[in-house]
Amino acid sequence: MSTLNPSNATGRTPSDRPDPETVSLSGYEIDGLYGPGSVPTTDPADPTRVDPRIATPGEYPFTRGVHPTMYRSRLWTMRQFAGFGSADDTNARFKYLLENATGTKANTGLSTAFDLPTLMGRDSDDPLSSGEVGRCGVAIDTIDDMHRLYADIPIGDVTVSQTINGPACVIWAMYLGMARERGIDWKDLGGTLQNDILKEFHSQNEFIYPPEASVKLVVDTIEYAAKHVPRWNSVSISGYHIRESGSTATQELAFTLRDGMEYVEAAMSRGLDVDLFAPRLSFFFNSHNEFFEEICKLRAARRIWATAMKERFGAKNERSWWMRTHVQTAGCSLTEQQPLNNVIRVAYQAMAGVLGGCQSLHTDSMDETLGLPTETAVRVALRTQQILAHETGVHRTVDPLGGSWFVEALTDRMEADAADIISTIDDMGGVVAGIHKGYFRRAIAEASYRVGQEMEAGDRVVVGVNAYTDGNDTQQVEILQIPHEVESVQCDRLTAYRRDRDADAVARSLDAIRAAARAGENVMDGLIEASLERCTLGEMVQALGDIYGRYTGGPEW
Repeated sequence: MSTLNPSNATGRTPSDRPDPETVSLSGYEIDGLYGPGSVPTTDPADPTRVDPRIATPGEYPFTRGVHPTMYRSRLWTMRQFAGFGSADDTNARFKYLLENATGTKANTGLSTAFDLPTLMGRDSDDPLSSGEVGRCGVAIDTIDDMHRLYADIPIGDVTVSQTINGPACVIWAMYLGMARERGIDWKDLGGTLQNDILKEFHSQNEFIYPPEASVKLVVDTIEYAAKHVPRWNSVSISGYHIRESGSTATQELAFTLRDGMEYVEAAMSRGLDVDLFAPRLSFFFNSHNEFFEEICKLRAARRIWATAMKERFGAKNERSWWMRTHVQTAGCSLTEQQPLNNVIRVAYQAMAGVLGGCQSLHTDSMDETLGLPTETAVRVALRTQQILAHETGVHRTVDPLGGSWFVEALTDRMEADAADIISTIDDMGGVVAGIHKGYFRRAIAEASYRVGQEMEAGDRVVVGVNAYTDGNDTQQVEILQIPHEVESVQCDRLTAYRRDRDADAVARSLDAIRAAARAGENVMDGLIEASLERCTLGEMVQALGDIYGRYTGGPEW
C-alpha cells in the first residue's frame, strides 16, 4: 500500500506525533499532522524547518490552529443564520435547521438575525419601524417574544448566537430572563452575543449611543458573563461587516483585531483580570473570493491576537491567547445576476474558512441578494457545509497548507501590513479616537472606491455582472415574501402586552436602569429585572438613552 504518513518518512514512531492516528483513504494512509521533517531532506536551508511563529497546531502562537487535532476530533459548528417575520416564523426555521443537521458529526448551533427596528432598539409599533417589521430578520420586542423565538428548543444544549449590537445588552437580558423563567441554569447556557459596537461606527451604522457609552455597555456584558454565564461568549469581535462595507482583507484583519484590543483595554481599565474574561472573547470574519488571501488572513489573525494577548496585555492563561472565530461567506460577493452561480462562490469561500481553521461556519444562501432566503436555498447552503465536511476529506489532516512557501509568505505579509495599521491606530489614541477622526470610514471608502474602479475598467471580473452575462435574463429563483400581516399582528400583540402588565413595576424598573447608568454601574441586573417586569425593548433602550444620549455622528461625518 502506498503511504503519505510523515512518521514513516522521518523514521519517527506514531507516539512521537501530537496526533498519531492514521486513516485509510483510497489506498493511502493519511497522518493527522504534517510539519517540519515530514518529507526527508538534506538541504540545510529546508523551508520546512521549525519556525516558532508557525509552530504546530494547538501551540503558541497558533498560526496553524488553536486545537492540536482540529477537525479530526470535532468538526466545525455549522451555525446557519436565520431570522424573518415573527418569532413563531423563525422558531419554525430554527427547528428545520436542527432537524436537517441530525445525523452529522458536527455540533450544530443557531444564529439569530433580527429585523432593523430591533437592531436599532425600537419597538415594532414605533413610527420609525413602519414597513420594516420582520423584513430583514425577526421582530423581538419583549421577553414573551423571546420565549416564542426559542420555544421547544433545548437552549441548555444548543448553542445560540445573536447578531445584535446597539441594544445587545437589552436583548441578552431578555434571553437570560427567558432562561430563568424556563428554569434553565445560566451556567448551562452556551452561545455568543455579537455585541461589537465599534465596527458599527466603522461600517454598518447600527449604533445608538455615543462611542464611549457604547463601549461601557460592552464591558458591562463582558463583566456579567465572566461572573454569571461562564460558557457565553460576551463579544464576537466582527470584521465581517467591515469587509462587507468594502474594506480590503488586510483592513478587515487590522481593524477587527484593534477593536478587540480596545475592548480588552476598557475591561482591564475597569479592574477586570484579563484571564477572567479573555478566554470567552470570540471573532467573526468574512470569507471572500480571493481563496488563499482568506486562508492567510485567519492564520495571521491568530498569530497577531496571541502575541498581543501574551505580550501587550500580559495574559497568562493559554486560552486567553486563542483567537476562536466564526466565519461567514461573503454576502457582498453574491450577485442577483445568475444567482445559481452563488452556490459555487459560497462553496469555495466556505472551504477557505475551513482551511483557515475556523471554529464555526455560516454559508450564505444563493438568493440573499434578491430577498430573505427561501427554505430551499437554506437547505442548499447547509448541504454545502455537509458536503464539505463529509465528502471532501478536508477534516482528515490538520492544517494541510501549513509550510507552503506561498501560504507562509502571504501570512507573513498580511501580518506585517496589519501591524502597520494597528500601529497607526495606536498613534492616534485608539479606536474611539479614530472614530471621532473619521479614520475608519475614510479608509474603507477609499478601498471600496478602488474596487469599483477595477470592476468598471474590467480589471476585476465578476461573472454575470461585467463578464459572461449570457443567460442573465432567464435564470430565476423563488423569492420569499414577508406579508404585511406580520407587522400588524406584532403591533397588536405589543398593545395587549402593555395593557396587561403592572405599569408601576415597569416605571420602577426603568428608573432603576437610569439610576445604574447615571452612577456608572453595571446595568445588566437592572435590564434583566426590567425584562421580567415586562418592559419592552424600546423602553429599556430609551431609559439608557435618557442618560447616555443618542449619537448621530461627529461633524466629520
